[in-house]
Order: sequence, then structure tokens, then C-alpha cells
Amino acid sequence: MTTDRFHDRYRELQSYVGWGDEDVRRIVAAAPLLEPHLPALIDDFYAEIERHPETRRVITGGPEQIERLKGTLLGWVRELIGGRYDDDYVDRRWRVGWRHVEIGLDQVYTNVALSRLRTGLSRALHETWQEDGRRLRETVRSLNKLLDLDLAIIEDAYQAEYTSRLQQTERLATLGQVAGGVAHELRNPLNVVKTSVYYLLNARNPTPEKRAEHLKRIERHVELADNAITALSRFAKMPVPNLCPIRLATCVREVLEMNPSHGGVEVEVDIPAGLSPVLADVDQLRIVFGNLIRNAFDAMPSGGRLVIEARQADGAVEVAIRDSGTGIPPESLSRIMEPLYSTKARGLGLGLAIARSILEKNQGSLRVTSQVGHGSTFTVRLTPAPEAGGAE
Repeated sequence: MTTDRFHDRYRELQSYVGWGDEDVRRIVAAAPLLEPHLPALIDDFYAEIERHPETRRVITGGPEQIERLKGTLLGWVRELIGGRYDDDYVDRRWRVGWRHVEIGLDQVYTNVALSRLRTGLSRALHETWQEDGRRLRETVRSLNKLLDLDLAIIEDAYQAEYTSRLQQTERLATLGQVAGGVAHELRNPLNVVKTSVYYLLNARNPTPEKRAEHLKRIERHVELADNAITALSRFAKMPVPNLCPIRLATCVREVLEMNPSHGGVEVEVDIPAGLSPVLADVDQLRIVFGNLIRNAFDAMPSGGRLVIEARQADGAVEVAIRDSGTGIPPESLSRIMEPLYSTKARGLGLGLAIARSILEKNQGSLRVTSQVGHGSTFTVRLTPAPEAGGAE
């Protein structure tokens, strides 16, 4: 929020609580009665802070810092009852909320601290008041309005600064996730390209057929890399996915061709010919299946069995990717889809997080079951495409 809008907000809040010139006159008239009580109120304020770990932990400078803070609070209360509530006054209140975010003090403690200060100021007025009770009640009401306004503007500042920092953190996390995701998606095709280039550079008298085979591999995996970059770039910009009818059998077959089995893994695909097409972004869905299939292969370093089967299920289409690998420990199962969390020694911990995020954007979901020593099953749930129209 800009400074001018913030000042306008404060004036709006003043109007909302009915704050006016008469309130200012009452506060200014009461200030001499309150002034002698302020040091004791400040001492009580910080004595209470010392009794609570959550507030005490932000005091890191010892007694010297507490004495400085007492002087700051004394100036703050004197401004409160000083009668000058201009833009500079509002700016100083804003900085209180900003500072609380910076030091990590939960806003709830500001609320209760002001409540304690309110009680002390009200008690001081009642103990020293010499005029009639009606004027006392009016003055206490004006004081309460003023404290409520201070609390509102401090909390507004706190929420604005907290939200701003949270958004910055999320943007950085997203940037890191996308950058890591690009690396994760490109590593496999680049390794294939590297292998084929090495062959073409070093093979003695390769046959034309063999040369053509490796050139086609290079072309295919460069295209795969380009598609991955395009899909991840679109995903990072949070677009609406390009939802089209997709035939799962074709999509899965293409992904398996790009991610061939290794190490004695037997692959079985069971996708009924009459299965409904699904509605999804085909490039993003290839990334999902590619991640899940590569993870399954990695979970079976000594060989095993990978089963990919699809079925209609409760108005949706579910694709189960089941391996006979090492399984996922129970303590990791609940975190396996968190960004940057990985059970692999060299894993980036982004594949499953990206897969889940992509599926959520494509009106789908991802769930996992696993048993250590017996393998894991990742189930992709997708929305069937409407009856009309073809499918990719």
C-alpha cells in the first residue's frame, strides 16, 4: 500500500469510529493527568513481557535494550496523548507494525499489550479525575477510540508487510522450483543426446542405419527437452492449461518410448481400448507420467516389474503406476510430494511436487500408497473428456 493510500486509510478509520475535534480536546486535556503515571505503566508493560517466552525471545540485547525500548514506548505514549494526529503520526504507527514483522513478534501480542496499556491508562484517569463522572466517561471513550485506531493501523501495517514478505518468499521458492524443475526434466534427454553424440563422434565406420538411428534419437530428445521447457515455462506463469481430449494409451506409450526401461525391469501396460479420453494439457501430462515412470525405474535398481493400468473410477479416469521396488518409508510418505524433499541421495525433490501441481491445474490429483520392500503405487486421477470431439 502506498503512503498516501495509507494516510487515507487512517482518515477513513477515524471517520468510521466517529473520531473528531472534540475527542482530540478531551485527550489533550487529560494528558497532564496521565503524564505522572506513564513511567509506572511502562515498567509494568516490560515486566509483563519478561514473564512470557514468546515476547521475551525478541528482546536479544539484555537490560540495555529494555531501557532503550522503555524510552521508545514512553515517547510513543506521549505522542498518543499529544493531540497531533497527522500523517507523520500515522507513519510512525505504521513502522511499529513493520518492525514487529521484522523481529518475528506475532501480532496477537501487540493486541494484548495494548489491552494492558489501555487498562493502565483508564485506571490512571479514574484515580486522578476531579471533574464530573460524565466528562470522565466521555474522555475514556475518546481514549478507547484513539487506542483502537492505533491498534488498527499497526495491525494493518503488520498484515501488509507480512503478506509482502510472504509473497516474496513464495516468488523465490517458485523461481527455484521452476529452475530445478527445468534441470530435472532436461537431464534425461541431454544424457541421451550426449550418448548419441559420443557414438557418432567415436564410432568407427558406423552403418548408415546406425547413424540415422542416433540422429533420430537426438532429434526426438531435443524435441522432448523443448516440450519440457515450454510446458514448465507455461506452468511457472500460472496459465490456464490447454485442456484437450487425450488418449491415455498414446500418451503413456510416447512417454515409455522416451523413458525406456533399464536394469531388467519388465513393463506391463493395461489400458483398455474403450477407455474414455481424458481432459488435460498433453505436454504437462507427459511430464507427470515421465516423472512417475522414472521414479519407478529408480526404485527398482536390481530389476522388477512396472505395471501401468487405467480404469474408469467414480466418474473419473484413474491411472495406477505400480512398481515392485524398495517402497517408501512411512516417515517419508506424508512428505514425498513436498518441494525439495527427496528420498534419493542425488534427487532434487521436485519431480513429484511438479507432478502434483500440474495435475491440480489440470483438474486432477495424485495419491500414493507404499510398503517398504514391496513397492509403491502412484495413482493419477483425471477428468474424462466430453463425448464429442477427437483425442490426441
